[in-house]
Amino acid sequence: MPRWLRVLLSSATGWFGVVIVLLIALTAVVSIFWTPFDPMISDIRGRWAAPGWPHLLGTDGTGRDILSLLMAGARTTVFVAIGAGIIATIVGVLLAALGALTARWMRETVAVLVDILIAFPVLMIAMMISAVWGGSLWVVVFSVGIGFGVSIARVTRPELRRVQKSDFVLAGRASGLTSGQNLARHLLPNVAPVFIVQLSWSMAVAVLAEAGLSYLGFGASLGEASWGTLLADLQRYIGVHPLTVVWPGLAITLTVLGLNLLGDALREATDPTLSRRAAQVHVPEVVA
Repeated sequence: MPRWLRVLLSSATGWFGVVIVLLIALTAVVSIFWTPFDPMISDIRGRWAAPGWPHLLGTDGTGRDILSLLMAGARTTVFVAIGAGIIATIVGVLLAALGALTARWMRETVAVLVDILIAFPVLMIAMMISAVWGGSLWVVVFSVGIGFGVSIARVTRPELRRVQKSDFVLAGRASGLTSGQNLARHLLPNVAPVFIVQLSWSMAVAVLAEAGLSYLGFGASLGEASWGTLLADLQRYIGVHPLTVVWPGLAITLTVLGLNLLGDALREATDPTLSRRAAQVHVPEVVA
């Protein structure tokens, strides 16, 4: 077993993050092939059923099974988190590399561009794009991915500049490695801990952004299950059926918490400087 995996699984936060993320991913995969009931089929006679058999979490105001809606919504959540993470990775690495490894005029241009883009809230950008192109998950994925890619670039760029001055990078350049080879072999692996934390945070906020936009009507379309849409439908009846609102809110909370804790645990497992600092902690001797 790799060392970073042993360190990851040795911490309670790492275990919690891994279990939650795997559970959500497994639920999303299972929901492709099976759900207890069709999440889009209404049954007026069975509306507002209490949790029990066969509706383990009850039903909503149109008789739809809440557990089936949550399972189908997990697909949307995983799609948005992975899609936004991929786009944020591409945008973040590209902007960070251009802002750290190119000529001075290019570095300054990228720095100004990043400062301008980061001033615009991601949710506001997504809402403006949705108002023009219509609400869809693709709009959420691209908006959140680009927005947090800029944030990743802003944090990763100074780390790249710092590592670029290291002796092993200079030695690699002297041995004939190109800028791209140095980036792949030396720079990116050494900034990976910082990058992982930013990426996990971006994926967590992407889940929140999708739920928030769907809640406001700018995210998932009518034919797509979403935890945010389900929360918007149920919150109108919170005074009469308060328990139904708990399930989508709990799903969103656990997913965001799991992604954040997993990112922190991965940083501790992959950052060699943390273990080195822990090994160098000096406990003073008690002088009698």
